[in-house]
Amino acid sequence: MTTTPHDGAPTDRWELVIGLEVHCQLKTRSKIFCGCATSFGEAPNTNTCPVCLGLPGALPVLNAHAVALGTRASLALGCTVHDTSVFARKNYFYPDLPKGYQISQFDRPLATDGAVVIAGDGTDTARVIRVHRVHMEEDAGKSVHDRFAEVSAIDLNRAGTPLVEIVSEPDIRSAAEASAYARRLKQILEYAEVSDANMEEGSLRVDVNISVRRIGATALGTKTEIKNLNSFSAIERAVEIEYARQCAVLDAGGVIEQQTMLYDDKRNQVRPARSKEGSHDYRYFPDPDLPPLRLSSVFLAEQAAALPELPPARRLRFAAQYGLTDGEIESLLSTRELADRFEAVAQAGGEAKRAANWMLGTVLASVNASGVPLSEHPVSPERLGALIKLEAAGDVSNTAARQLFGMLEQQDGAPLELARAAGLLQVRDDEALVGWIEAVLAENPAEAARFAGGERKLQGVLVGLVMKKSKGAADPKKVNQLLAARGG
Repeated sequence: MTTTPHDGAPTDRWELVIGLEVHCQLKTRSKIFCGCATSFGEAPNTNTCPVCLGLPGALPVLNAHAVALGTRASLALGCTVHDTSVFARKNYFYPDLPKGYQISQFDRPLATDGAVVIAGDGTDTARVIRVHRVHMEEDAGKSVHDRFAEVSAIDLNRAGTPLVEIVSEPDIRSAAEASAYARRLKQILEYAEVSDANMEEGSLRVDVNISVRRIGATALGTKTEIKNLNSFSAIERAVEIEYARQCAVLDAGGVIEQQTMLYDDKRNQVRPARSKEGSHDYRYFPDPDLPPLRLSSVFLAEQAAALPELPPARRLRFAAQYGLTDGEIESLLSTRELADRFEAVAQAGGEAKRAANWMLGTVLASVNASGVPLSEHPVSPERLGALIKLEAAGDVSNTAARQLFGMLEQQDGAPLELARAAGLLQVRDDEALVGWIEAVLAENPAEAARFAGGERKLQGVLVGLVMKKSKGAADPKKVNQLLAARGG
């Protein structure tokens, strides 16, 4: 049975309860228990060895860098990192799990009790989504279903890739909040530089646990789990579909079966995959090949010190230091790279508001159009800052500044030199300005007569014609003053 969106879900009777399990690939060069590369896009089954293939006699060796990144991720989420955690074998049998078990953590995870703050659904009120636990584990391989006509293939390059699984408490109450939580989590992980969190490549995958209960009830309903969602829009659509389905089943007197679901984004459907396992089904036991992971207080202090300024603190500082709007701050903080670039431009240009407008407008449009990463954009923060100073001082008009930006993208040189060579510096000499004004009035006698007769609303039209005549070189403020002085 598949389900599609159901209109009119009875939200006045049923409350939606959501918890997210987010699998985040750590930013290491090698796998968690062997030296194989973690690079994406390699030929199938080339980044493998006896350890990640689970061959007899091969023993795992824990990747110290993965531990450091997992610890930083936990600290960035405000978790308590435990000085001792234990790796366990999680037993299940899938074609892409070569050992027949996954090395994970069970009753003694790396960290517990964190929090992620999001905006409330449809309001400005902050909502705190609690993080239940963060544990380390290895990834499984990947089943490939679309490469051959009638068979599936197995690619084990991903097997053994280091992950942290971040498990929230069931604190989320809407599809929009689920998406907002996942976005905020992705942002924090990117800022902490523990993962590239690339959802298209599978570096960040989301499992959504969904249940419903009567409004006012405190006990949780039977949950279903939608696996491996890899976009924010997919999270929202899948939640809405499954919520509507569960409401309809309960309204009809049915019972929700605990099961694992899959979301088909092409058909916009959710369908059952298998019965949902409980922890007892996995037959966890401590991995005999791996001793308990013990972390010293010195190590934990080093990982805390390695964290950069994270989005919550930066959000407050941007508001206090730069006086930007909440919308501008959220847009600038969307990536650490954009926020860093903005600050460099603001420092070079001396005006934070102009720097924000340039970064969120012209610069991002240029990056999107060219496909060149922001870090490689040819207009450096220093050159853009110099351009902003020219614009702020009135040395170039807004129009000329955009034209000058295009020149900076194509050639080297300081903005002032390029503006001078291209004749983009604003002309403020009265004699030159009057010459352009007289030419425009002569070329437009009807408008000139109406303006002289007192039709002052034509002044803006005439200013525009003067700017066109001067190819943007005239100082519009002085042109306005000179036209206003003519009376009429």
